[in-house]
This record gives sequence, structure tokens and C-alpha cells, in this order.
Amino acid sequence: MSAKFTDNREMKEKNPWHTSLTIIITVIGVIAIVALVTVAVLQNRPVPQKYKYGIVLDAGSSHTALYIYEWPAEKDNNTGRVEQKHSCKVKGKGISSYAAEPEKAGMSLTECMREAETQVPTKRHHETPLYLGATAGMRLLNMENSLASDKVFQAVEKALQSFPFSYQGARILSGQEEGAFGWVTVNYLDDRLKQGLETTGALDLGGASTQISFVSSNYDISESISNSVTFRLYGNDYNLYTHSFLCYGKDQVLRMALAHQTQLGPMKISDPCFHPGYSGKRNYTSLYDSPCVSHRKPKNAPADFTHTGEGNFSQCQEVVKSLFNFTACKYSRCSFNGVFQPPLKGPFGAFSAYYFVMNFLNLTHTSIPLETIKKNLASYCATPWNQIKQQHLGKVKERYLAEYCFSGTYILTLLTEGYGFTKETFSNIKFIKEIKGSDAGWTLGYMLNLTNMIPAEAPDSPPLPHAGYVSIVTVIALMLFILLILSLRPIWPRCSKQPRIV
Repeated sequence: MSAKFTDNREMKEKNPWHTSLTIIITVIGVIAIVALVTVAVLQNRPVPQKYKYGIVLDAGSSHTALYIYEWPAEKDNNTGRVEQKHSCKVKGKGISSYAAEPEKAGMSLTECMREAETQVPTKRHHETPLYLGATAGMRLLNMENSLASDKVFQAVEKALQSFPFSYQGARILSGQEEGAFGWVTVNYLDDRLKQGLETTGALDLGGASTQISFVSSNYDISESISNSVTFRLYGNDYNLYTHSFLCYGKDQVLRMALAHQTQLGPMKISDPCFHPGYSGKRNYTSLYDSPCVSHRKPKNAPADFTHTGEGNFSQCQEVVKSLFNFTACKYSRCSFNGVFQPPLKGPFGAFSAYYFVMNFLNLTHTSIPLETIKKNLASYCATPWNQIKQQHLGKVKERYLAEYCFSGTYILTLLTEGYGFTKETFSNIKFIKEIKGSDAGWTLGYMLNLTNMIPAEAPDSPPLPHAGYVSIVTVIALMLFILLILSLRPIWPRCSKQPRIV
């Protein structure tokens, strides 16, 4: 046994490379393992998310609102979801109300724009697009006095260009654009476009106009091309019906209702759309100072008239119905005023003033039957004005508080008599303020369109699912390992002949 041990020791002494090679392989192996672990840790550690931003100003007839949107910087064209980061309501009235003092239109935006500077990271300011879209208020001003409209825009642009964002311009949206972008916003936020689901119709009500937009795939909307918009989004085609009724926003339609009741120039009217006991002075010149009613101003009318309330829902509804023309229609079917409308289809989201009015009246629940809504509204309108004021003292401005009976009656009449929702389909309407943290409205759809954030085709997906990919990689790795073992087969006999210690 001692002889064999001596021979083995002599063999090791004759092969000193064996020990050196073992040490080298061990060192390399340790380095490789440490490198692998380090790479794995670095690769999988949480990476701070980078975002891009966009700013849109909604210059409506009654007020202006600023919205800031953000999305993952590395996914801004396919899978990155755009979400609302911040909103700011501009103090004061809409920019169209500054026609006589246009510079104040620009000044009114300053406070919200300074908020935007703090909300958007400084290093992103120069690359953040800034848009202003004006709607029905400026449409009316442009119709009435285009020079005044231009001066308001000049003042607005001067103010916006003084901030460090990438100013992209200010313009008046057409009614069709406003309706279509509202539809895009609602369906984008609800993930209906990317998933190819049944779309939701959009009902928008502002101060000076109202829009209805929905997909009508089973009806020929080519009867009225002006109300037709075709989109290709995420690889799906959408034939959208959309129409905007100028002057049928809640503020302008109230003017029309009062104009209807003051055609003879009376000094006093008793209005069924206002609470019993309500009384206030109104100026004829101010009432008729709008293209929606200016042509109807009575001659030789006094300076003012006394406006009192009766609080009669059914009579109020008759006043509202008088503002619609249901007889003139040259198409196969119409909503009102001779405007083509295909049959209503699918669920609808009603937002903006629809939500705020119905929410105040506590009538936003879809489970409330239409007849119950009418009864509740009739009861509300019949409530004495003093009682209404006591209930909401300090919570709502008196001017807005006085108009809820009329606005609620108008909304109900517009939806049922105007658009044709029935007691069976009325429950398809969901009154919404926001979807998944973002306000419902046209602004998000507008920005998505201008920045090409919604691809026309669906983004390419990997050829294999993750589980299949992992399975194939594992199988290939096992095959490589087996091939490595087999490749070492020639040295197996040599290894088996190594001297052994007995």
C-alpha cells in the first residue's frame, strides 16, 4: 500500500498543472457566479418610471379648465396608458366673455398655468405640448364678432407663450370634433378601444352646446355625411355618428326659454321652470345679447322685467318642448330641428353638465326608473324657493341654485323627447364625472389625436407567450448541457485509468 501511495504522490508531483488548473477553474467559476448574480440583481431592480406630459385647456362658454396628462415615457405610442395627473379650474368666466377686454382673457389663465409649472417636472417643461381648444362660447362670439374673437385669441396666445412649455396653438373646435373627441375619451379610458369591446356612446352638455356621439354599425349613417366620422383605432374600424347642437347648452337654452316667454315684451313673467316664491329682475338687453336669441328680441320692450317662479314641472316641460322642432325632417328619421339621427345603440356615458345637474338632484343612479325620476323632479320644482335656499345655504351660488329645476327638466326632455331614449333604454345612460381618475370630456381625446397616441393598428405582440418562451429556452438549455457532457466523452476512459489510492 505504501508503494501505491508513493506512486500517486509522485504522479501529482509530476503533474503540478493539475492543481493550478483546478484553482484557475475555481476562481473563474466564482467570478462567473458573482457576475451572474450581479447582473441579475441589476437587471431586476426597480427602475424609476419616467413620464411624459401634455397640457390641454378647455375654454368653454362658462369657464375654462386646465388638464395635465401623463404617460410612461418609454411607451408613448403603443401600450402606455395616458392618465390625468392634475386639473385646475380657471377663476372667472369663459374667455368669450372677455370680448370687450380681451387682455383679461389671457390674464385669467395665469394662475392655473403657474400650477402647471409646479406639476410638470422642470426638465420636461420644454417638451410638454400645450394646447387650448375653445368650444361653443367662442363659436358664438366668432359668429357675432369675428374681430373680437381674434383679439381674444391673440391675448390668450401671448399669455400661454410666456410659459416654458411647447405651445402648440389655440383654436376653435367644431361641434363635430368636440363630440368625436368626447367619444374617444370615454372609450379610451374604459379600455374599450384596445380590447375591441362594444363602445359606449357619449352625451356631452355644456353651457352653449350639447353633443351626442355613438357607433351605429347596423344603420346607414351616409344619409347625412356631415354627421359621420370614421376612425381606425387599434386595428378596428368605427363608424361614428356625431352631432353638436349649438345654442342647446344649458345656459343658452335657458335664454331661449325666457325669450319664448317674453316675446311680447312684458314687464313680468311667471315661469313654471323656477321655484314658487322665486323672484328676480332681468335685463332685456342682457337676455338677448346672444346670437341664439338676438334675432327674437321684442321691439319696444322695457329695460327690465320681473322674473317669478311657479314650480310646475309639466308646464315647464311644455315650455322646453317648444324649443324643439319635431316636424321638419327630410331623412328617414331625425332627432329634432331636422337633424338626422340613426337608432340609439348600446350604453351611453353622460358627462359635464349632465352629471353635475343630475348629481345635485340625486338622480344619477341607473336603477331609478324614468317615471320615478320625473316624479322626483316634479317634487323638487314644486318646493318653495325659501326652503331650497335654506337647504343649500352657503353651498351653491344662488344663481345656479335657481336654475336646477329648469336644467333638470331640460335634460330629461332632451334625452327622451329630443334623442328618443325610452323608459326601457333610459337605464342605458350612466351619468359620469370621471373614469378611472380622469375627467370625462373631449380634452383627452383631443390630445391623443394631436399627439398620435392611439395607433391606427394594434401593436405587434410577441410570437410566443411568456410560458411558451420559457419552456423552449429550458429545453434548449438542457439539450446544450447534454451535448456538452457528450462532447467530453473522449476523456472519460483517461479519467477512469487514473491511479487510485487503495
